Amino acid sequence: MERKRNDEEQAAKYRLHYFRRNDVPALTESELEEESARIYQSLMEGHAIQPVKSSRLWYSGAAAAAVGLIVAGLFYFNEVPVSKPTGVQVVYSNDIAPGKLGATLTLANGKKIDLSAAANGLIAEQEGVSISKTSDGKLVYTIKDSKSTNQEFNTLSTVNGQQYEVILPDGSKIWLNAASTITYPANFAKLNKRKVELNGEAYFEVAKDKSRPFVVRTDRQEVEVLGTHFNVNSYGNEDAIKTTLLEGSVRVSDSKSQKVLLPGQQSLLTDDALSISKADVDEAVAWKNGDFIFKDEAFNTILRQIARWYNVEISDSKDRPDLRLSGTISKSKNLSTVLKALEVTGEIKFKIEGKRVTVLE
Repeated sequence: MERKRNDEEQAAKYRLHYFRRNDVPALTESELEEESARIYQSLMEGHAIQPVKSSRLWYSGAAAAAVGLIVAGLFYFNEVPVSKPTGVQVVYSNDIAPGKLGATLTLANGKKIDLSAAANGLIAEQEGVSISKTSDGKLVYTIKDSKSTNQEFNTLSTVNGQQYEVILPDGSKIWLNAASTITYPANFAKLNKRKVELNGEAYFEVAKDKSRPFVVRTDRQEVEVLGTHFNVNSYGNEDAIKTTLLEGSVRVSDSKSQKVLLPGQQSLLTDDALSISKADVDEAVAWKNGDFIFKDEAFNTILRQIARWYNVEISDSKDRPDLRLSGTISKSKNLSTVLKALEVTGEIKFKIEGKRVTVLE
C-alpha cells in the first residue's frame, strides 16, 4: 500500500515538474510554488482542480500545464486515475528535437539561399535594395535607391520544423510559420499597393503607410490594411482560413463578400461562407511566441500542428471527432514531452519510430 502511495506521489510530482515553465515573468516564484502545492494536494485527494481566477492569462494556464492537457468536454482531471499515470512512464526508443530558425530565400533570378547555412551580414543585392541576415536570425531588406522602378519578387519559404522573420523594405515585419511560403516585391518604392502572397501561416506587423495599403493574398481570400498587427492561417490541410486581428483594422474579402475586422476579432473562411467571431488572440499567435496553446482544440488539429513543428508524420487509425483538448506546452521541448502531455489524459498513447509517430489508442 505504501509503495502504491509512493508511486502516486512520484507520478504527480513528475507532472508538476514536467509542465512548469521557468520563463514566465507574470508569475512570481512564490505564487507558482503555492499553485503547484495546491494542485499536488488536489491530485493526492482525488479532487477536481479548479484553477485560481486571475486576470493574468498564465496564472490559470499554469494549472492546466501542471497537470497536463485536460480532455475538454469529456473528462475532468479527477476522472484520470492518479494511481495509473498513463503515458508518464513511457520510454521512447528515440526522441526528436523541436524546430528551429531556418528558411530558404529564392531571389528573382532563381538563386536559392539557405538561410540556416548563410553567414551573417550581406547575403544579396538587388536593384534598389540590399538583403542582410542578422545574428539573431532575421532577414532584413534595406533601401539603397528609393527611385528604383524595377519590380523583382522574392520568395521566403520554410519547411516543417522551421520558422523565420523578415523585415521588408517598408519596415513591415513578417514571422513565417513552418511549412509556409510568402512572395513579396523586393522594393515597394513605386507601388500603389504593397501586395504579398501567402501559403501557410504568418504573423504581420505592417508599417503604416496611408498612401499604399498592404494586401495579403491567399488562394481564397484577400486581407487589406493600412498599418496593423494580424495573423493569417491559410494551411491547405486545415478546414478554414483564419485571420486574427490584434491591432488596427483590416478588410477581409473572398469571391462572395467582404468584412471588416476590429481588434480581438477573427474571420473564418470555410467552403460555405466568411464569418466573424470573437478571437482568442493568445492562442492564435502562440506559435510565434514559442508555445502551443490549445483551448478546446480538436485532436486532429493538434496533431497537424505538432507534425509541422517537429517535421514528423503522425498516423491515427481512429476517427476522434469528440476528442478536444486544452493546455499549454512550450515549443522548445522535445517531441516526447509534448506526447507525454497528451498521454496524461488517459485517452491515447504514442509510439515514435524514426520520423513517424503512431497513435496507439
